[in-house]
Amino acid sequence: MSRKVYYRYNPKSESYERVYPSKRKRWIAAAGHFLVSLLLGLTMFLLLDGIIDLPKERRLKNENRDLKEQLLLMNSRLDDALEVMDDIADRDNNFYRVMMQTDRITDAQRYAGIDRINRLNSMSDNQLVASLQDKLNLLEREIVVESRSFDRLADLARKNSDRIACVPAIQPVSELNLKQMASGYGRRVDPVYGTVKFHEGMDFSCNVGTPVYATGNGTVVKAEWASGYGNLVEIDHGYGYVTRYAHLSELLVKPGQKVNRGDLIAKSGNTGKSTGPHVHYEVRLRGVAQNPVNYYFYDLTPEEYAEMITHAENAGHVMD
Repeated sequence: MSRKVYYRYNPKSESYERVYPSKRKRWIAAAGHFLVSLLLGLTMFLLLDGIIDLPKERRLKNENRDLKEQLLLMNSRLDDALEVMDDIADRDNNFYRVMMQTDRITDAQRYAGIDRINRLNSMSDNQLVASLQDKLNLLEREIVVESRSFDRLADLARKNSDRIACVPAIQPVSELNLKQMASGYGRRVDPVYGTVKFHEGMDFSCNVGTPVYATGNGTVVKAEWASGYGNLVEIDHGYGYVTRYAHLSELLVKPGQKVNRGDLIAKSGNTGKSTGPHVHYEVRLRGVAQNPVNYYFYDLTPEEYAEMITHAENAGHVMD
């Protein structure tokens, strides 16, 4: 586009003379052209940036996405590790320390200076990294506390070997003979009356005649018919512990008889108030029913113990 040229008539010379813009006007015009060009260029850049990914930008976006996925995976694994530590802490307080008759570790002691957090995975990257750091600190704290706790318990164990031999510590039915975990400890629906009741033991489903073993050293106090329990064996282990084995088909011990952990005491059956062949097993401490799942530390690997907890929590119907 050609620039406009302006002329002005000069009466003295009786001719038209070309008019040139002032310096100020030239500066203003140049500035206007520059601004217009700059705005057009910026607009084009933004449009192209939103539509076209350069190879370098595409690579960076992919790397950021991969890093976010790895952070989320780490977050999930940390949650799993913390859940395992919670199970260990629960077992520590509710079994090992009860067994050794020593004080529990309170939450204030266990999590001193640490806030328990539960954040969502929809957080920003910075928040997610901060959450991972918090969870690592928490896990580190729990490991330190449990390590010191187990050192203390090991020392107590060396000084209390007789107590450890007496405390129930294995399954009453061998894992090889066990069909399934029919029902765990807790509130369940009664199979006969249909009412909700508290199931004070665990039911081990197995064939009639399956060997049943004493779970700790002790003295047989009952080996008799006991109404809804059917044929029942009850063992006093001392230190406040008593175990019961019910619905048996055959009793192989007598009251007053001394037994050791692993001794054959009976055979499984379907006697009393029972809806199928199984062994009902209870652990009581000072007369109070305990969750037997916490008393298999001599009998199960960590993997088997974790599976046992899952089966016990999600078990089917009660068989007695």
